[in-house]
Amino acid sequence: MQQIVFLDTATTDRDDLDLSSLESLGQLTYHPLTSPQQTAERLEKATIAITNKVVIGGDVLEKCPNLKLICVAATGVNCIDLDAAERHGVPVLNVSGYSTDSVAQHVFAMMLSLATSLHRYAPESEKWAESPMFTRLDYPIFALAGKTLGIVGLGNIGQKVAEIAQAIGMKVVAYARENAESSGGIERLEKEQFFAQSDVITLHCPLTPETENIINKETLQLCKPGAILINTGRGPLIDEHSVAEALRTGQLGGAGLDVLTAEPPSKDHPLLAKDIPNLLITPHTAWASKESRQRLIEGVAENIRNFK
Repeated sequence: MQQIVFLDTATTDRDDLDLSSLESLGQLTYHPLTSPQQTAERLEKATIAITNKVVIGGDVLEKCPNLKLICVAATGVNCIDLDAAERHGVPVLNVSGYSTDSVAQHVFAMMLSLATSLHRYAPESEKWAESPMFTRLDYPIFALAGKTLGIVGLGNIGQKVAEIAQAIGMKVVAYARENAESSGGIERLEKEQFFAQSDVITLHCPLTPETENIINKETLQLCKPGAILINTGRGPLIDEHSVAEALRTGQLGGAGLDVLTAEPPSKDHPLLAKDIPNLLITPHTAWASKESRQRLIEGVAENIRNFK
């Protein structure tokens, strides 16, 4: 019987998922969270490790000779020392495509909130009673229909976002990255044109040396004054200090960020400052619908079944 250890169930399950597909595959041990000091001990007798964010490095693999498979309950495998896993003959399997609908939904939740100033009006319901007229026009509202959405990265999520944007009347363009795949008829623009034409920019590209800090002081200056930025991709895609300053000056009219370079961020993180206007930050939850998390569990179970 396989000895399966799930190192950090609390990052995927809030006691609302059906885990029976995993439990049927062997003797399963759950740990809500695992510290670096606990990882090797907890995997000492395991044949299969499941991790979402717990790092499994070469030092851990040296101490876990029974380990035959590492399943990452995520798309990214940056928490695993892949070279060390290969040296020890331990395959590493991930799950992709489980959260496309959830992330696309989150992108538009942020975009619509920034377009309607919903996040500003809703907390001030008591001020309506003080209005001298039937409405309040204290914060700007603009229609997304007719605006240009610039997408960096046209993978599954980028294409889903493009589909929704087109359905509500937005024009969609894509950033012309080198060696990018065909974009299904969506116009690709070089850097200067892309930033100059986009009213809203949303990031869905992988984090590579080419894309790290793709949003920086230079590219922000190329943007239309008042453009909106959405990042549900990876934190290091943006230069956080430059984004904070662009929001303060109004070069960016608003931003919705679900990811930061450090997660969780330190209390003095530049984007947690109280003087930054029109900024929405969510704690890496774009992926986390119940449906997505259940698909993730089923994907991990399928990887284990296929391995057996």
